[in-house]
Amino acid sequence: MPRRKKTLEANKINFRESFASLKFVPRFFKEIRKVNPSLFYANIFGRVLNAVLPVIMLLLGKLIIDEVILQIGNELKDLDRLWMLVAAEFGLAILSDLLSRGISLSDALLGDQYSIDTSVRIIKKTSELNLDQLEDSEFYDKLERARQQTTGRVGLMSNILTQGEDVIVIISLLAGVVAFEPWLIILLIVSIIPTIINEIKFSGTSYSLARSWTQERRELDYLRYAGASDVTAKEVKLFGLSDYLAGRFQNLSAKYYKQSKSLAKQRAGWGSVFNIVGTGAYYGAYVFIIFRTVAGIFSIGDLTFLSGSFNRLRSKLQGFFTRFTQITESALYLQDYFEFLDLSFSNENSEEKLELPKEIKHGFEFKNVGFKYPKSEKWVVRNINFHLRAGEKLAFVGENGAGKTTLIKLLLQFYEPTEGEILLDHVPIQKYNQAAYQQYFGVIFQDFVKFELTLRENIAMGEIREIGNQSRIDSAAQKSLAQEVVSELPLGYAQQLGKRFKNGKDLSGGQWQKIAIARAYMKDAEVLILDEPTSALDARAETEAFQRFIQLTQGKTAVIISHRFSTVRIADRIMVLKDGQVEEIGTHQELMANDKLYAELFNLQAAGYQ
Repeated sequence: MPRRKKTLEANKINFRESFASLKFVPRFFKEIRKVNPSLFYANIFGRVLNAVLPVIMLLLGKLIIDEVILQIGNELKDLDRLWMLVAAEFGLAILSDLLSRGISLSDALLGDQYSIDTSVRIIKKTSELNLDQLEDSEFYDKLERARQQTTGRVGLMSNILTQGEDVIVIISLLAGVVAFEPWLIILLIVSIIPTIINEIKFSGTSYSLARSWTQERRELDYLRYAGASDVTAKEVKLFGLSDYLAGRFQNLSAKYYKQSKSLAKQRAGWGSVFNIVGTGAYYGAYVFIIFRTVAGIFSIGDLTFLSGSFNRLRSKLQGFFTRFTQITESALYLQDYFEFLDLSFSNENSEEKLELPKEIKHGFEFKNVGFKYPKSEKWVVRNINFHLRAGEKLAFVGENGAGKTTLIKLLLQFYEPTEGEILLDHVPIQKYNQAAYQQYFGVIFQDFVKFELTLRENIAMGEIREIGNQSRIDSAAQKSLAQEVVSELPLGYAQQLGKRFKNGKDLSGGQWQKIAIARAYMKDAEVLILDEPTSALDARAETEAFQRFIQLTQGKTAVIISHRFSTVRIADRIMVLKDGQVEEIGTHQELMANDKLYAELFNLQAAGYQ
């Protein structure tokens, strides 16, 4: 616990920092206005109108009471004016209720629309990130804070608009009180000072706690998922992990609860002390108004108006400052959100990008390429030099951790080389537009995503713009042998996959892999990359899949990663990696003749089949 307490102190946000976060509020409201301008302005108008009603209704209440007392003293009763005042107050009460409901409705609608808009923007911004950024825990914490409080930003909008509405109410009530008794303003100030002190004292504390626990809350989310998910259920049951995961979740949650409880108790305790002072000042003002009424200076109607106005003023002002703290804390999350959207990345610069060649002529070259993760001294790969020729099928082989997949990620510009350069037709790949460059490639990763969407969508993910092109989808399914999967499912291409949703059908590993391969065929890419593309297929299906692959990719450039040497031997050349460096490169026959690592691994695997 001492270490965690120290971390919280290091992340403590003071009042000045909380206040500074309000600079993002104007931008926030510009974004809200854009999602639905007419509803936004209707909301503002409704709030302004609703803000002036309280003081008018208090004045009507004063007039009604004074009129009642006047009529009590009159022998000839004339109640016309009284009923007119009552009817006016009744009408305003109905109007106030309708306005409040309309404001709540528009808040909810605007909030939902803005929540959708911000989620879409975060998803699109995330797509601009380099893979190494997403794999960095500190950077991922920043992303997590940007994602947090999506619904909280809806509350922030409502709070700020309510704050503006209350300002109008406060000004109108102050004007009424000053008109009757200016001295009451002094007691009013005294009654709200304790609230101001309390809010300043605890400003930013909730955000500070949440910020310091960003990583731990991600861990809690993961433990919750790991302990209650269909994906992990087999291992959890088989190894009896339920108690361990629940215990770890409970222990970490208890630590967070302990700090949160301590903060809540401090806030409640100090709030109670300050409230006693404020309440005392209010009742002092109330006694003052009673004395003035008994002395005949104020009428009974004046007493009602002043006591009601003073009570509302105190309540509104306390709410104003309490809400102000909530707004500044929410604005800190808003700051995280906008700072994330404004992030610029190393691959962004003002240099004009070159057009990609319509046809690859020379190929790709790795020149002295090295890569290591930020804040790490260990090189993942280094001194990598090779030429992937146009139209060539090049296989990467090597033991686990040799750097095969890292080279693919460098080639795809998911990572930026730490040293050296990668060229396409003699031009550094960074000089091409990254998004257009990546469209060059059709890729099947070993850990491909099993989208729990329809079968049609899963295949079309390879070229989502062609999702309506049935002939192209059919062709991709035919080439990858996924047509067999389609024919076995009750709803064919419309079949929902996975078990997460109703009527979903789960598939075998081999079936999923055929669909993943179909994605690569769906995209008529210049370069195909297959990272362990057939690991879940049986021997017959694997042989057929690769024979079709060679036939269907004539003239295209391809990179193949596989642990099965029966697969890689069909490549034009094979590059052997060891400890992040190129050990040897050549054809299957040349490498066997070299009698080095490739020959050793090939013979070891071949012996397993004898």
